Amino acid sequence: MYVQQFMASKVITVPPNENILNAMNIMKNKRINRLPVVSNGKLVGLVSDGDLRAASPSPVTTLSKFEMNELLSKINVIDVAVKKVITCTPDTLIEDAALLMREHKVGALPVMEGDKIVGIITHNDILDAYLDIMGVRSPGKRIVIEVRDEVGVIYKVTTIITNYGIDITNLAVYHLPNRKAQIFLRLDGERVEEAIQELNSKGFTIIE
Repeated sequence: MYVQQFMASKVITVPPNENILNAMNIMKNKRINRLPVVSNGKLVGLVSDGDLRAASPSPVTTLSKFEMNELLSKINVIDVAVKKVITCTPDTLIEDAALLMREHKVGALPVMEGDKIVGIITHNDILDAYLDIMGVRSPGKRIVIEVRDEVGVIYKVTTIITNYGIDITNLAVYHLPNRKAQIFLRLDGERVEEAIQELNSKGFTIIE
C-alpha cells in the first residue's frame, strides 16, 4: 500500500507572506489543521494550527478583539512555520510514511514529486490505511488464532479455511514472545463456523 492511495491530492497552500489571521480563517473554513507554505511553486514551510496558536496572544490578554486581529494580521506564516519539512513521495510505502511521522514526531507529510507538492498525508490517513488492512469496514467474521510461530503455519491455517470455500478478505500476523504468534483473519463465506470447528479440532487456539 502506497501513500498515493490515501493522501489528499487537493492541497490548500498559502504564500510565505500570508498573515496568520487569514491562515487561521482558512484552516477553520476548510476544516484542516495544516497549510503547506509555497513560494514560486516550491515548498518552503509547513504551518500547523498549533504553530498559529503559539504565535497568538494569550487568551487572558487585555487586548481587545480588534487589537488582537490587528496584531495577527501583521505576522506572516513563514515567521512561525516549520522550515525543515519532512516529506515523502507518492510511491512511499504507507508503513514507511508512518515510521517517518513517528520518528520525527509530526502529524503530516507533504507529498512531493521533485519540487512540486502533489498531496499531503496525515496521521488520520495512516489510521484509515490500518483500518483497511485489518478489514474493519469489510463484511465477514473476524477471528484471531494463536499459533506456534513456525514455518508453514499460515499455510496450514489458510488451507483449512479455503477448503470450505471461504474467502479470506484480510490477514495480519502479530508476533508474540516464546515463539508464538496471533493470526488475525476476516472471513467471508457460509461455512465459517465449520472451518472454525476444524481449526479447533486440529489443535489451533481460537481467541475470538
